Amino acid sequence: MQEANNRLEQLTNYFVINVFFLTLFGVIMVFSASYMYATENMGNSYFFLYKQLFFIGMGLAVAIIFSKLKILYLYKQAYKINAFFAFLLTMTLVPGIGVMMKGSKRWLNLGFMNLQPGEFLKYTLMLAAIRYFENFNNYTPKQRVIYLSGLMYPLAVFVLQPDFGTFFIAAMIIGFIAFLSSFPRKYFYATLVMGFIGASGILVSAPYRMKRILAFLDPWKDPRGSGFQVIQSFLAFAHGSFFGQGLGNSNEKLFYLPEAYNDFIFSVVGEELGFIGVITTAIMFVSFIFIGFKMAISLKSRVGSIMISTIVFAIGFQAFLNMGVVLGVLPTKGLNLPFISYGGSSMVANMAALGLVFACLKIHPSDLKEIKNKGKQSPIGALKSAFN
Repeated sequence: MQEANNRLEQLTNYFVINVFFLTLFGVIMVFSASYMYATENMGNSYFFLYKQLFFIGMGLAVAIIFSKLKILYLYKQAYKINAFFAFLLTMTLVPGIGVMMKGSKRWLNLGFMNLQPGEFLKYTLMLAAIRYFENFNNYTPKQRVIYLSGLMYPLAVFVLQPDFGTFFIAAMIIGFIAFLSSFPRKYFYATLVMGFIGASGILVSAPYRMKRILAFLDPWKDPRGSGFQVIQSFLAFAHGSFFGQGLGNSNEKLFYLPEAYNDFIFSVVGEELGFIGVITTAIMFVSFIFIGFKMAISLKSRVGSIMISTIVFAIGFQAFLNMGVVLGVLPTKGLNLPFISYGGSSMVANMAALGLVFACLKIHPSDLKEIKNKGKQSPIGALKSAFN
């Protein structure tokens, strides 16, 4: 028992160190990618650096608060918490309240920052989905439909904003939880097929999404339009070669590459630090996932294990989606690189999720009797077998 606790403590330390270096690397790259743009447009080369440091400080404060919360309480209030953030998400569609940027209404103006409720909703959906799927066998058919609507409604709002990137991440989070939980397999596979058909329909229904797919298949067909961003990203990696141009020496960030300090910051990493920087970034995220899953399987609490696994999956999956987009192996989506890209909502939401990770590590044995289900054993055991 003591050996297991020591092992978990060691994994937790490695996890913290990993996140620290990811965040520190992000600070360095945000400054490198933004200082020229900030000088020309904001009159202060440190503008985005200072804001990113502010967001990190806010995220750390939120993470500390969330680490003190009782998972049992969050579990019991999951539907209410999710409903509140679904309401905030809906407010982004209200004229005069929601802020239109980049052709999408994803933000609420708080004055000191634009809040993107969708970044937080990914994790409130996680809470609600864990409770739903872990108790699915205990619900009546009417309850199943009512609670399921609470999971599906935010996905519909994401489509209306539109924000297909966050829609995809949120849908994958729900699917991942359904797989790990006690959700009956016959329903899981049927839902998986229907979800794939529905997502495909949403994808082809909007001309701009099809345009992105065509640009992904052949960006050179429209090099000044839909293919411009990907082509500039290719050029950044080509300039970087193996060792890179040197930190701060990117040419593409000088008003050629859009979103150089945000969604396409990985391109700047490739140009300035070369293949060495690219592979080092990838290794940091692989380590994040591996250590996170090892922590998850070390817990006795099923809910805690599923929650940590889902948080690690969500952050890691988004990271590799972003890398895939920037490298041109996936269609362009509006997703940033967690902990590294500039952005307040993303940073605070991800830090809050890490706070939940540490809260899960503190689940008291007396809580285990209340956080349980009456269903069959879930595939979380397969995850434990794979990482043990």
